[in-house]
This record gives sequence, C-alpha cells and structure tokens, in this order.
Amino acid sequence: MEAFTFNTFELILLSAAGVLLVIQLFYYLGIYNRIHTRNIADKKNELHFTKELPPLSVIICARNESANLRQFLPAILEQDYPQFEVIVINDGSTDESEEVLSTFEEKYQHLYHSFTPESARYISRKKLALTLGIKASKYDWLVFTEANCQPASNQWLRLMARNFTPHTQIVLGYSGYERGKGWLHKRISFDALFTSLRYLGFALAGKPYMGLGRNLAYRKEMFFKEKGYSTHLNLQRGEDDLFINQIATPDNTRVETNSNAVIRMQPVERYKDWKEEKVSYMATARYFKGGQRYFLGFETFSRLLFYAVCIAGIVFGILNFHWLVAGIALFIWLIRYITQAIVINKTATEQGDNRHYYFSLPVFDLLQPLQTLKFKLYRFYRGKGDFMRR
Repeated sequence: MEAFTFNTFELILLSAAGVLLVIQLFYYLGIYNRIHTRNIADKKNELHFTKELPPLSVIICARNESANLRQFLPAILEQDYPQFEVIVINDGSTDESEEVLSTFEEKYQHLYHSFTPESARYISRKKLALTLGIKASKYDWLVFTEANCQPASNQWLRLMARNFTPHTQIVLGYSGYERGKGWLHKRISFDALFTSLRYLGFALAGKPYMGLGRNLAYRKEMFFKEKGYSTHLNLQRGEDDLFINQIATPDNTRVETNSNAVIRMQPVERYKDWKEEKVSYMATARYFKGGQRYFLGFETFSRLLFYAVCIAGIVFGILNFHWLVAGIALFIWLIRYITQAIVINKTATEQGDNRHYYFSLPVFDLLQPLQTLKFKLYRFYRGKGDFMRR
C-alpha cells in the first residue's frame, strides 16, 4: 500500500500540476479552439452573414517589392468580386516596382498606384503610405494586405465582405506562411499559427485586442473618425495591431476564418528578418489597452510552471522509486499535450497550413516564451529609439 501513499511534498506537487492543467485547458478549449469551432459553425450554416457585397478598396504598401508584385498582385486583381479597386502605394522603391505597376495598370483598369514623397518626415513612412492610400480610395470599406502575400483563392474578398454587416466596423482575417523547408520555416509557421490562435481566439470570444495588416478590413469613415494613426505617430509600427487595439470592441468586430479567405505570406528566409519583425511588433504591444496582454502573459507563465512541475514530479518519482507519482505527473502532462496537439493540428489543417506538429510541439511550446524573452532583451539593449519615428 505504500505505493498509494503520498507525502506532503508529493501532494503539493501533484495538486499544483492538476491546477495548472485546468488553467491550460481553459486557454486551449476556451480561447485557442475558437477558430475550429467557428469553422464548424460556418459549415453548418449557423452563422449570420450579409448578402450584400458593397464596393471596396484594397490597399497595399510596397517598398522594393517588384518581384512579389509581379507574382502575387494578379491574384488580388482577379478576385471574384463585383466592384473593387486596388491601390498600391509605392514607398520609395528603387527596384522595378514602378514599371511593374505601370504595366499592370494598362491591363487592369481597377488598379491605381501612387507614391510617398521622399521628403516625408515626422511620421513612419508606412503609416504615411497607408494614409495616402486611404485618402485616395473611393469606397468606404477598406481591405488591407501586403505585397508579399497571396490569397488562398479568388473568393477572399467575397468571404471578407460577407461580414460587412451594418454594425460591423472591423473584420479580422487569418494569415499564415507558405510552406518552406527546414527547421526555421517550421518554427516561424508555428509562431504565426499560435499568434492567430491567440488574437483571433480572443476576438471570437468577444475580446478583440489586435489585428494584422496582412488580412484586415475596416471602414474608411471609422478611420477618419478615430483620427487615423494620430495617437501613435511616434512609433514606426502600430498601423495594424495598435490601431485595432484602440478601436475594436465586441460589437464592432467580426472574424473570418474560412480556408478560402486565408492570406499566405512568403516564407522568411533569414532568422534576422523574422527577429526584426517580431521585435517591431513587441515595441507596439506594450501600448495595448485592456487586460488581454496580461491574460496572455499569465498563460505563458502557467505554461512554463506546468512544465516545471510535471518534470519535477516525474524526476522526483523516478529518483525515489515512487512510480505512481511519476506516472500521475506524466499522465497530467499527456492530457495537456493531447489536447494541445488536437487543437493546434486541427486548426492548422483547416487553415491550409499543411504542417503537422507532434514531436516538435513540446519544443516549440517551450521555445516560444523563451524566444519572446530573448527578443524583448534584444529590444531593450537596442533602445526604444530604434522603434520610434524617423
């Protein structure tokens, strides 16, 4: 019977593991699984959409993106949508972007392009470019994406527009990376997937806190009513995540997760480029209002503590030949792992990720908060000035 008795330390260890498991299951089943449940509801026709397809403007900021414009812009210009325009703002490109855009304008009558003045100061160039595009647009509904992105189908705009109900001001869309080879690409794809699980999951739970400019729509009227990017002109970034954080509410925000409305980005080839992108977003995240950022921080903290407690229970049980303690600790860890694997892989498959995360999942699960800490330290030592306007 000694195998079924526990000392005080073992009881505390296993109880802590159980409590942390409940917390983690709440996040995965209550927040991160919402993309999957939303997709199921969509297939069962349980969601309400508008049948109207209002005219809209697609706005893209491009800097030295001639190759990407040549490859991906036609997929946007050839969307199956009754009335729309595409506005590309050439942000001081020194490559062949101007020639590519001029050539496309001859073929596509609904394509327009302009440029940002080289003398622009006192505002980030991207925010200026987007503001110019918004001012030049003819329609109230604005849809944003990037030059290195491609819609999963020609139904992207229709699927985004079905959310343009009378009370909707913002529509958040799903975005991910095209599949690339190697460990870095898989790591970056997982990070993008997990980011989507978080911010889209919270939005579907009625707590929107950010958006990504790769797949995003909002009303032009609202942009000017909220004075555009005026509250964070001192930052280089924030044109998508911080702007949405300041204006999104449970009543004015909807989410589109249909696989045909996914936006795919080209794989990042260099770790340095991905790091710079992540650090730039971290520079704006500290200005987020609302409690979601702390709620997410608590998930990360409880995750790391969960691993520590489970590993401690397994090691302690093995070293003391108390196999029941080790077995219970391992069983608790497996419950979370199986739940996590189901949620993440189902969502990845539904969103066209074409990747599976099984053996790599615990590694990425631990790497994600550690790399976040590393990037924060990198940003701290670089200084805030690198992320302010120039």
